[in-house]
Amino acid sequence: MDQSPPPPVANGQLAELGRLFQTHHATVMRAAYRITANATDAEDVLQTVFIRLLSRPVDSAPMENVPAYLHRAAVNAALDLVRGRREDKQVSIDAHATSLPASEKAAPDRQHETREMRGLIRRAIAHLPPQMGEIFALHYFEGYSNPEIAALLDLSTAGVAVTLHRARTRLEEEVRSFMGERS
Repeated sequence: MDQSPPPPVANGQLAELGRLFQTHHATVMRAAYRITANATDAEDVLQTVFIRLLSRPVDSAPMENVPAYLHRAAVNAALDLVRGRREDKQVSIDAHATSLPASEKAAPDRQHETREMRGLIRRAIAHLPPQMGEIFALHYFEGYSNPEIAALLDLSTAGVAVTLHRARTRLEEEVRSFMGERS
């Protein structure tokens, strides 16, 4: 692995990076948190995304859609983190409700089942191919519509729909498999 120091950074680049961070850090953090369900991991993803941005060559082409680029980078980095845990069998199952306040009003045993199921789903997502996991996360965690995902990833809307269907099918199989492991 190359351990050479990063290229020097111009003050203008640092100022621009600081501006981008101030403007977009919350969006990157939210996207990462929705996938990792862990604030510490989401902060790691946030750092990863902005370090990668800082590492871009000065003469690289400018980004056309910075918010979309950063969001996609956050989703990919978070999925990479979750996938990395798959190998270590340390996937976090302490998922918190993002938009399901009714589950907080449920009985404690029901809350536990809900958290456990979210953990199983997160583990199952780690087994999906990268693009399938990204599309699933964009749709179900981020709330993007199929046409929005298609535009963001330069795919057809039909392709996104097919991929989501396949992802759901594979996730159902994975969750059944995980639940079988517990029995």
